[in-house]
Amino acid sequence: MLVIFSVFSSVGAQNANFHNAPASAKQLKNPFDHQPPADAKSFFHARCSICHGENGEGMGNVPSLAKGRVDSASDGEVFWYITQGDANNGMPSWAGLPEEDRWKIVTYLRTLSGSKAVPASTPAPEQPANTSAADAELPAPQPPFTDFRFEKPGTFRKITLNDLPAPFVTPSAGNGPKLAPRPEGAWPQVPAGFKVELYASGLGDPRLIRTAPNGDFFVAESHTGDIRVFRGITADGKPQAMEIFAEGLRRPFGINFYPPGPNPQWVYVGNTDAIVRFPYQNGDLKARGPAEHIANVPAEASHWTRDIQFTPDAKKMFVSVGSASNVDDPDTTPAEKNRADILEFNPDGSGMRVYAYGIRNCVGMAIQPKTNELWCSVNERDALGDNLVPDYITHVQDGGFYGWPWWYMGGSQDPRHQGKRPELKDKVITPDVILQPHNASLEMTFYDGKQFPAEYQGDIFASEHGSWNRSVRVGYELIRVPLHQKGHATGEYEDFMTGFVVDSGHVWGRPVGVTVAPDGSLLVTDDGSKSIWRISYTAK
Repeated sequence: MLVIFSVFSSVGAQNANFHNAPASAKQLKNPFDHQPPADAKSFFHARCSICHGENGEGMGNVPSLAKGRVDSASDGEVFWYITQGDANNGMPSWAGLPEEDRWKIVTYLRTLSGSKAVPASTPAPEQPANTSAADAELPAPQPPFTDFRFEKPGTFRKITLNDLPAPFVTPSAGNGPKLAPRPEGAWPQVPAGFKVELYASGLGDPRLIRTAPNGDFFVAESHTGDIRVFRGITADGKPQAMEIFAEGLRRPFGINFYPPGPNPQWVYVGNTDAIVRFPYQNGDLKARGPAEHIANVPAEASHWTRDIQFTPDAKKMFVSVGSASNVDDPDTTPAEKNRADILEFNPDGSGMRVYAYGIRNCVGMAIQPKTNELWCSVNERDALGDNLVPDYITHVQDGGFYGWPWWYMGGSQDPRHQGKRPELKDKVITPDVILQPHNASLEMTFYDGKQFPAEYQGDIFASEHGSWNRSVRVGYELIRVPLHQKGHATGEYEDFMTGFVVDSGHVWGRPVGVTVAPDGSLLVTDDGSKSIWRISYTAK
């Protein structure tokens, strides 16, 4: 079975031409002239949606094809890029595809932004098949690495530097999931003593979720540009009220409340290109004023999420900004300026500096309440093989360097930058918790509720969105990192909520955000099933 990788990889350097396409590429003539043939959509689904999503929305570290730099590129430049590929960013050349088929892909991409309609006769995407027998025939993972078949609530795992393979031991895979409806009887699985309920469903695109000081839940619906508020939990586990707090934002993700403490005056939101804030008082279900611009941040490219945290003394604001590529050298790539960093600002947006660097894509941040340290959940680079480079969760040191793009995991050099920046090798900080490679670790939180047993107090819970750059998928779960009531990790983590994978080709759910409710339960957003799940402890 032919598995097509990805039409577009993480975007690279900003330049006058799309991905350094030669000037001659702009002159290439599209034989379909922006009119998609009847089979264009089915062709896209068969070859491209596996990594970029059924509607080109992107997933994990794979950029959207419905917006961004593709819109401004000429048809010829896009055709050239599909043909040439970009090995450093994990995309092979597709010169072996018939030229007409490559043009079909180019032409269909123009429909994703709504500029052209697709013929009504286009077949629907394939439905998932029962492939459990085939899944059993897949190669078994070599511990401590795992895959979806072996993820089980209550299983503890630990990966060390000594476990990491050399680069390119396995080929780089393109194995994005196809979203499927939740199968009959399928439900998230958790350890004994816990239960899962469906808190909300039918949402637009639930991503990061944060609990306000008054107990409301603020959710970023990034692709619709909304911030939604949920209030309370009824006796049957549903919201008591729900409202749109703000709308018309630019891919919002991070949400936080300022000043820290019981009586915030502002809700800060991380758009993909700026930090804004809304005037707020406890209990507001709608913004009481327009957005106030606070600071610009590097705009959307490959990694568009911007999370926000404040120091407990309210003096500083942290903003996470992911890289603009998979492996571009910041020394020579202007698009990487102030990216793959955690930036520090004053709360009014002034005084920007780089707090920590070499962090490829810190998606979720949290402040550890015992130590007041900043922690982050990181998506590492792709295209070095199935088990490189691991994602990670770590505390973040002021001035700390975490390796990207020249080094990784305690001083291993990325072979794509052989010989570069040797003076940084000994500065690379090994992260606290090494996770499964490519599992796309997103939002994290520290458990400060009273409902779970005492042993969970202060532990980390983190959402793992799921892999696309691995031959057998991994992730699609909520994990727990025990801190043993000391505020420090020892490297192990636990599979906590699993069950979102249908088979080797399909998933029905993808955890994104996690927060602690006032009653001590956990709420987990899922942008695969467009839902929010509630995990409570029921054992006596």
